[in-house]
Amino acid sequence: LAIASQGLKEEEGTLKVVERKKMIEVEKEEVQRREKELAVQVRLPADAERKKLEVLAEATKKEVIIRSEAERDSVTARAEADAQAIAQKGQADADQMQLKAEALQQYGRAAVADMVFQTLPKVAAEVATPLSQMDKLVMISSDDSEVGAAQLTGEVIDIITQMPGLVNKLTGVDMNAIVKESMKK
Repeated sequence: LAIASQGLKEEEGTLKVVERKKMIEVEKEEVQRREKELAVQVRLPADAERKKLEVLAEATKKEVIIRSEAERDSVTARAEADAQAIAQKGQADADQMQLKAEALQQYGRAAVADMVFQTLPKVAAEVATPLSQMDKLVMISSDDSEVGAAQLTGEVIDIITQMPGLVNKLTGVDMNAIVKESMKK
């Protein structure tokens, strides 16, 4: 009986060891199952969200770069167009001056006289402008000279007739001689 009891105890110990091993295997399998469940429930969605954010960040980066390049190209195109327009205007002005210079050279004094005749009405208008802005004008004469509009007109004409002398003093161009010469032709 003692041997049987001892054999039974050994069998019980062996059974407990086997039982313990089985429990350990079951717990390992449970740990693996939970790891897989965790991977499915947490890691995979987290990885997917991270990948989504990376893709969105890259797309935003590319969009910013494309917009910046488009803006740069737009500014460059506008600047080039403005520069071309300025250059064309400058060339047109230069061409116009060249044509005037050629005309002056070709027609010489006659062209200068023509410019003088075209400018005189403008000068007369500028001289008369202050007079046109007056509300009332009182003229007093101490002798038998003209009074009123005739005197006023005469004074404007006197100012205009002084212009050739003024131009001669300022530029050295003798307008009176040019006009006389053009009248002979």
